[in-house]
Amino acid sequence: MTEKFSLQHIIREPKEATNKAPLLIMLHGYGSDENDLFSFANELPDELFIVSAKAPYSMQPYGNAWYAIHFDNNNGKFSDDLQAIESRDMIKDFIDELVAHYPVDSENVTLLGFSQGSILSYSVALSFPEKVKNVIALSGYINEGILHQDYQNNDFSNLSIYCSHGSVDQVIPVEWARKIQPILNQLNIENTYSEFPVGHGVAPQNFFELKDWLKKRI
Repeated sequence: MTEKFSLQHIIREPKEATNKAPLLIMLHGYGSDENDLFSFANELPDELFIVSAKAPYSMQPYGNAWYAIHFDNNNGKFSDDLQAIESRDMIKDFIDELVAHYPVDSENVTLLGFSQGSILSYSVALSFPEKVKNVIALSGYINEGILHQDYQNNDFSNLSIYCSHGSVDQVIPVEWARKIQPILNQLNIENTYSEFPVGHGVAPQNFFELKDWLKKRI
């Protein structure tokens, strides 16, 4: 992609051209890339302008990350929150770049994230709710350490969030995900939370549910 953009990405244009298409931005998980979530782009509503972004940090031998995860023998694993905040702000700027460059509606932006991409989706939407209308957060959690200072004072009246998690997730414990809905309820954010009997992935019934949820909100 050209230097106009903070993040490399691939796109799927709407089936019918329009000046104000609803925009959906896909944010992949740790160690993956922009092709991962994009594989089901054609299953999503035709009117969407879909952008799948590539995380900025390259991993060896392949894949990308939004921020480093350090595996420490003493404390288990922990996230590089400074890198995560940099990626959060990069995604915020990327939304503005997409709106300026493509025929999309700045007031109808959905973030769809998986795992690390889901954690970043929460961070962007809760820190900058004026940029985002909907969030589909799959197999993630809210990391309060990467939210904007005083985020609780933001206006969340136009924000809706769909969260889902595998009840036997071996990567991100379901207990972490179960803390999400109480946080969103306290902020008066419209939200849906679902669990499915899978590990760290998206069950078919999960996909049908999120697609139905999205159709009603774009």
